[in-house]
Amino acid sequence: MKTSSKTILVAIGIVAIGAIVYRAVNTAPPESMPADERIVKIFEDGGCAECHTADPALPFFSNWPIARKVITEDILNGYKAFDIIPMMEAIKNGEAINEVDLAKVEKAVMDGTMPLAKYAVIHWGSSLTRPKTDMVLAWISDHRAKFYPNTLAAAEFANETIRPVPDSVEYDPAKAALGELLYHDTRLSADGTVSCATCHGINTGGVDNLKYSEGIGGQLGGVNAPTVFNAVFNFVQFWDGRAATLADQAAGPPLNPVEMGCASFDEIVARLAEDKAFAKAFNAVYPEGLSQATITDAIAQYERTLVTPNSPFDRYLKGDKEALTAEQVKGFELFKEYNCATCHAGVNMGGLSYELMGQRADYFKDRELQERSGLTDGDNGRWAQTGIERDRFRFRTPGLRNVALTYPYYHDGSVETLEEAVGMMAKYQVGKELSDENIATISAFLRALTGEYKGETLVNDNMK
Repeated sequence: MKTSSKTILVAIGIVAIGAIVYRAVNTAPPESMPADERIVKIFEDGGCAECHTADPALPFFSNWPIARKVITEDILNGYKAFDIIPMMEAIKNGEAINEVDLAKVEKAVMDGTMPLAKYAVIHWGSSLTRPKTDMVLAWISDHRAKFYPNTLAAAEFANETIRPVPDSVEYDPAKAALGELLYHDTRLSADGTVSCATCHGINTGGVDNLKYSEGIGGQLGGVNAPTVFNAVFNFVQFWDGRAATLADQAAGPPLNPVEMGCASFDEIVARLAEDKAFAKAFNAVYPEGLSQATITDAIAQYERTLVTPNSPFDRYLKGDKEALTAEQVKGFELFKEYNCATCHAGVNMGGLSYELMGQRADYFKDRELQERSGLTDGDNGRWAQTGIERDRFRFRTPGLRNVALTYPYYHDGSVETLEEAVGMMAKYQVGKELSDENIATISAFLRALTGEYKGETLVNDNMK
């Protein structure tokens, strides 16, 4: 036999043996195994925790000169994008996984982007074969149906990462009525000039459309005011998540020296108590009387009424195919294609996770070059509360409901138009340069997110 023929036979043999070994080490878990256990095994076999944790278990060759740079870079990028530990703990405890984590995993599996090809070449058992992929996607769908039932959507959209805004959420009408009065009451500020509505106007999309809001004495805040509409659906409040509830959030601005400037709630209580009619009405609903707890609870009850259902997009999700234009439908598909629907998931299309500003490019370096403005305290994001370095420049994602009304955009209020915000998000978060056509198409979709308040399409008086 000629040498070339022997070489070919040897090569075929090696390939055949490799295929057998690959198949042996990359078999999907058996159907008899409980679903959650199957998924944990797939993730563990896939080596997900080797890049998506703070303290990964590194392979023996990770310190080799060539490997060190590649592995270090992959781990840094992986952990920046996604920490898998909370999800794994939730699975093992039988608890709900964060909707954003669920969406990120689903998109990566659907796109086949994980595990990285260069990782799978070395770790044969890590690849997501078709059986494994089907198992993971089916499990995600079942998990979503169990913990986040999409009962308002048409059947074809039941497994979407985004859910329609409900017509209302539970609240106490009597307390909410008092909260509405307090929300618009300037007596919550030290000099009687600022109310909650000053920065979060009900007639201006729940914001003030300023880069930074103006507090007492003309002082400017350090971050852009987020909208109050649909804030009830956020998992925490404020860009840095320092308030766990709406009531906690309502307690912040009155005592902030830049915003409302009160020394304590005692002075607010004293001012309100001087209004005998108001105090009597308040005590009838809150027998315990005026206090920080009751004032902020009343405001929170009112803010629970500030939901904006029945946007064109909501109607589309519910089955009305005429609710969106062809361009908006295409915009929705592009929104999902470019990973926007992972971080901007859930009812509020955001507000469910902390995400790094500048995942794929250095946003703050570029901003400094363009605006000649350095970093501010407001740029630190979640780090200001935790001191954990991974949390620096990481912010609670904004909800996109009514986003056409809530300019300027980003935590720093630096972006004036929706189109510019879309293009920049693609660049800094996804690493894509979108065409002008795609930017316009996605923006058209985002304009279909404007919902209704008190039965009328939400408007922004600043835009009239």
